[in-house]
Amino acid sequence: MSTESVLVAGVGPGLGIAVARRFAREGYRVAMLARERDKLAALAAEAPDRLVPIACDVTDPAQVNAAFDECERKLGPLACAVSNAGAYRRGSVLDTDPKDFEYCWRVGAFAGFLVGQAAARRMVARGSGTILFTGATASLRGGANYVNLASPKFALRAVAQSMARELGPRGIHVAHIIIDGQIGVAESAAAPDSKLAPDAIAEVYLDLHRQQRSAWTQEVDLRPWVERF
Repeated sequence: MSTESVLVAGVGPGLGIAVARRFAREGYRVAMLARERDKLAALAAEAPDRLVPIACDVTDPAQVNAAFDECERKLGPLACAVSNAGAYRRGSVLDTDPKDFEYCWRVGAFAGFLVGQAAARRMVARGSGTILFTGATASLRGGANYVNLASPKFALRAVAQSMARELGPRGIHVAHIIIDGQIGVAESAAAPDSKLAPDAIAEVYLDLHRQQRSAWTQEVDLRPWVERF
């Protein structure tokens, strides 16, 4: 088992837990952050020695810093942090409640900044580490009725780019992963690869963390082979 830790912010039953499991299988102890402690505990129960739930509102700076402190105190120096939190409330721009817009921005962009900043502050002193941000199709283009998703995803991509340019020379690998398609299990046997399998995405996250610094990736896009782009 590694003496270093991994932190995944925004863990649910899809991509978040898949990423946590993949790093855990590689020998890391993984701090899993989300708001609901009971749901986190249920996900962590499958590997209680490696998956550690930490209840955290990732839009709260104090809670984010406390979670990072707890992760390093209990699990070891931070090797990789993954910002996977997001929120989306579909609606026309004509009808979107400003409170919904602000909420989606706080979860999708502000939280990413907080997680990235907290990770960077701990990694810079050691001159190494990986910070990964989960993006989406909406990171590149805003679709009709997707204003609540496109705005935070555009912003998160900008945060990742700025951090990469600032922190790369200091030994920190920052990468942004565009998930261009739906995540899940294909619903039809006739189209077995119509969705991105969470475990396949998680493998890419681990590969990014393992990259040698002479050939770092700053951005990668993932999609099923049947997806149009």
